[in-house]
Amino acid sequence: MELSNESLAVEETASAKKYFDRDLSWLKFNERVLMESEDTSVPILERLRFLAIYSSNLDEFFRVRVADIRSLAFIDKKKLNKEAGIRPKRLLNMIHEGVTSQLGRYGASVRTVIEELDKCGLKLYFGEPIPERYNEMLLYYFKTKVLGYLQPYVFGRKEAPPFLNNRELYLAVKLKTRNEGEVLFGYVNIPSDKLPRFVELSTDEGKHHFVFLDDVVRAHLDLIFPNYELVEAVNIKLNKDADLQIDDEFDGDLVKKIENQINKRNLGLPSRFLFDRKASEDLIARFKEAFQLSDTDMVSGGRYHNSHDFWQLPNVVGPNHENEPLRPIRHTVLDHHRFIFSAIDEGDQMLHFPYHSYEYVLQFFNEAAIDPDVKTIRVTFYRMAANSFIGDALISAAKNGKEVLVFMELKARFDEANNLKWAAKMKEAGVKIVYSIPGLKVHAKVALVTKYTPDGEKRYGFLGTGNLNEKTAEIYADHGLLTCHQEITSELKQVFLFLSERKQPSEFKHLLVSQFNIIDRFTALIDREITNAKHGLPASIIIKINNLEEQGMIDKLYEASEAGVKIDLLVRSICCLIPDQPFSSNIRVRRIVDRYLEHARVFVFYNNEDQEIYMGSADWMKRNLYRRVEVTFPVYNQELRSEIMKILELQIADNVKAVSLNEEHENLPVNGIQEQPLVRAQTDTYEYVKAKEEA
Repeated sequence: MELSNESLAVEETASAKKYFDRDLSWLKFNERVLMESEDTSVPILERLRFLAIYSSNLDEFFRVRVADIRSLAFIDKKKLNKEAGIRPKRLLNMIHEGVTSQLGRYGASVRTVIEELDKCGLKLYFGEPIPERYNEMLLYYFKTKVLGYLQPYVFGRKEAPPFLNNRELYLAVKLKTRNEGEVLFGYVNIPSDKLPRFVELSTDEGKHHFVFLDDVVRAHLDLIFPNYELVEAVNIKLNKDADLQIDDEFDGDLVKKIENQINKRNLGLPSRFLFDRKASEDLIARFKEAFQLSDTDMVSGGRYHNSHDFWQLPNVVGPNHENEPLRPIRHTVLDHHRFIFSAIDEGDQMLHFPYHSYEYVLQFFNEAAIDPDVKTIRVTFYRMAANSFIGDALISAAKNGKEVLVFMELKARFDEANNLKWAAKMKEAGVKIVYSIPGLKVHAKVALVTKYTPDGEKRYGFLGTGNLNEKTAEIYADHGLLTCHQEITSELKQVFLFLSERKQPSEFKHLLVSQFNIIDRFTALIDREITNAKHGLPASIIIKINNLEEQGMIDKLYEASEAGVKIDLLVRSICCLIPDQPFSSNIRVRRIVDRYLEHARVFVFYNNEDQEIYMGSADWMKRNLYRRVEVTFPVYNQELRSEIMKILELQIADNVKAVSLNEEHENLPVNGIQEQPLVRAQTDTYEYVKAKEEA
């Protein structure tokens, strides 16, 4: 039976009452990023970088999520409604309305930041005429550096559509032939993938002058299209569906399929055509027709696109215009031992990144690579660093005769090529590489080192909330546990046997592992708090995650709230749970955006004053709980539990960088009482960890 529009609307309304849409929630998160660019208390170069982050986030959103929704819009509505909550076509419209509203703020913020940079001594010509005194210098730069990278293309009103590369910048032009006056259209690439996006012109009168590469190309269009009269030139960019489409992971060579899909990523269906809002209707209509775009694909913006390139703009105005660097803190216990394994023998050790130095993780792998008692090393990788010291250590370990096993997830979006490169490099050195599991992603962040000593086999584990990636560890706020706990490391070994040999593990009693016990265990932990609350005992839950979307877990939190359990949620990005409702009156939702990306997943259950704390890789999303292998681990050491609780308390108390979410998912600043001291969780956490290590 075909559902009527009225019934669809009723179902959408019913769903919306209990769950916020994940994509609209994500847009609210990106708005929070935008708010940092508008905050005058943030150093001006950091505000510029938040503009870059906002732009990069939005770009990926259109390449992946909007591309998917666009595809779903063509599928039978009745098959989608219960799953999606909002019909895809309507959702696309809501997304574009939200993005358009944000882009107005974004453009205003860009202009404000550039004006402030000018006052600080960095002049970036932003849509204004470049002084004639630079003409000769720019012509020389254009002819010697830029010209060789250009591929201009001219087409009429009937030719085959042109081809634009995904995410690359172009100048779209409207031309006239000099004799007949025939109107033609064309484009030329802006080679920002080959050359710096910002060209420094000069330094004079205490000011550094820069110009966009776009405007260097624009100023010389007469040399690029010499046989035509230029009528109009505007910036454009095309986003395409960038998600890999692997038809059958269970059949054939998965590595080869992924390699082929990476090569085809540039051929995906369009998901957004971004153009200068000042472009003529005639020019935009021709490109829209050429690419067979719909109205919802067309997004008007400012003069310049790919603002994530603002990361390239050098700091020529001094360190006082960016965040003061926080020197990584040394870990006292680890430093007091000659070998890191000796420190772990003494007791569990916890590292808090990026506050602690990440070099201790490198030390863990470096020592394992040369320790004569180490026989096996097992590691999972989701996103490797491009220049991975850990990867090099594993290669050395294999050459030193260790048995090294690496599970390499090849389906880590946008890191597939880098992971393939490292897998091939390690395999050549003798590392045993196990690739992706068909139908699953392995998102766990774990390593296991086994030593054979006169007293027998001893295992050492590293279990983290973030990737084994030295680069992201500088800006992602995560935790890592170093342990030789016999039961935990024994269960970790079972995880690796499942990954490498598909050997079904026995019951997990300590680790929470998706595909096995994670949902049942989390449900039981919440149920215990519900029971305690119903018996008049104190009951509370603290959950810190990146994304909260899985409706079963949200329903369980609603049930706990209605039973009287006090719940604090720290959700950085997507949050489909709706606070401030009768069924969620005991739930408070906070979001923190600051100099570091909050990335840790931490779960605290009060348990009538006998707290249980878990940490790990799993967000509460369908993909994490059902379609990935995740590892969440307990924190048994009382001192380490106290550290985690202190950090969480700072985050819950943050009244500088935290916002609370209401039923509309608005980012509402947390306004502290005037007499209360200001709490900024990230800088206060740094000071807490530093003081603890120096005590």
